Amino acid sequence: MHDFVIRNGLVVDGTGGEPFGADIAIDGDTIVEVGQVTTSGRSEIDAKGHIVTPGFVDIHTHLDAQIGWDPMLTPISWHGVTTALLGNCGVTFAPVRPGDQELLAGMMETVEDIPRDAILNGLSWNWENYGEYLDELDNLDPAINVAGLIGHCALRFYVMGDRGVEDQATDEEKRQMAEIVRKAVQQGAVGFSTSRFLGHYLPDGRHVPGTHAEHDELVEIARAVGEEDGLMQNVMNFSKAYEGEMELVRKEAEHARVLFSHGTGRSFSYSKKVDKSIGEMRDAGLDVNAICIPRSSGFVTGMQAYLAWVGGPWKELAEKSFYDRLAALEDKVFRQQLIDHANDKGSMISADQIFYLGAGDKPDYVGGEKESLQAMAAQVGETPVETYIRLSRETKGQALFTLHFFNQNLDVLADAISNEYCIPSLGDAGAHVSQIMDSGWATFTLSHWHRDTGLFSLAEAIRRLTSAPARIIGLVD
Repeated sequence: MHDFVIRNGLVVDGTGGEPFGADIAIDGDTIVEVGQVTTSGRSEIDAKGHIVTPGFVDIHTHLDAQIGWDPMLTPISWHGVTTALLGNCGVTFAPVRPGDQELLAGMMETVEDIPRDAILNGLSWNWENYGEYLDELDNLDPAINVAGLIGHCALRFYVMGDRGVEDQATDEEKRQMAEIVRKAVQQGAVGFSTSRFLGHYLPDGRHVPGTHAEHDELVEIARAVGEEDGLMQNVMNFSKAYEGEMELVRKEAEHARVLFSHGTGRSFSYSKKVDKSIGEMRDAGLDVNAICIPRSSGFVTGMQAYLAWVGGPWKELAEKSFYDRLAALEDKVFRQQLIDHANDKGSMISADQIFYLGAGDKPDYVGGEKESLQAMAAQVGETPVETYIRLSRETKGQALFTLHFFNQNLDVLADAISNEYCIPSLGDAGAHVSQIMDSGWATFTLSHWHRDTGLFSLAEAIRRLTSAPARIIGLVD
């Protein structure tokens, strides 16, 4: 008798092969039979009319802190994710010297918007090196599989102290960092992460350690990572130094698998430029990969969240609780002050790139030009801020909008994620608690890019959620 049998499901196995009807038998934690299972199971599920797939693999999360108090790793586990990669963007909690815990927690707060006090109080901090950190995660008994990357920021602090923020490493320090990374991979890390993005800061306003590191520092680390069959994860500074950053990607890829975060714009020009650069590397046999959020994204704004205008009366409104915000909107004088200030100063992003998500249970992530705040306001003869406030009042504060900072054009995005090198991901689960978290990226890929648009077949969509990301982080079974 088997422990568990799933019967009569449509199996999509993640390889890209055609779906097929089958039963699946499981003993312990191992799938032992796929086909017509004649033996009974101690527990059985009739999956007739349902799709049965491998668990989804999320290779860009920041659940490094949340795992300490939420072993279910929500909400990604609600969306079918059974493997999560922690430690992205260079910000990790190991290695750490005694007394440096607050420093790493503060950095994670400013970079990923995870509250510092929650980090310090929600984790045991019973580790110094990365292997010990992974052992501590294992002791938490998370509900899904967890993998980790050792981060450049923590590594530089560990080796160089405060010099690691702005100084270049000596040859000896580069060697030390590479060896620490090598040992971390030997102890279970799947690779190394770094951020060169100029929007990532320490609490004191300086860029995070590693932002301006010389190329040869990262190449030496890549050599060690590659020798241990690991991954180099990068957030690059493409907007300011495209050619030089792409050259660094190429140098790293000569030694190890490389993954970078990709975002498209309003036109095809940038995306096609990236396609050409990566295509040349892959044609040369280099294993370079990208991930991209599969929808337009940016901050969420509304009375429950971040506000689209700042300063003056908007600063006063932002400091209020949710219910006090609603009460303030009913004050005609204060409401006019908000409108006048917004019309004078403008929002942080053009109103034609602010889109209405709605006020119900299902946000509209794919609204076109007619759903922009600019268009909605024009249709009723209002200014954008008047429409924003009116909808907030009419829905009792449930109205939400999204500020499209990237992936503004869904046609460009569709073209990008259709490339073999670029897969849907980059949900940032666990981070940006006051801004946005795209943790539903996996089910959105299925609902929008498979069911609604047909960009991906069912088999291809599942492959891009399972075996494709698994291969990138070195999972082969």
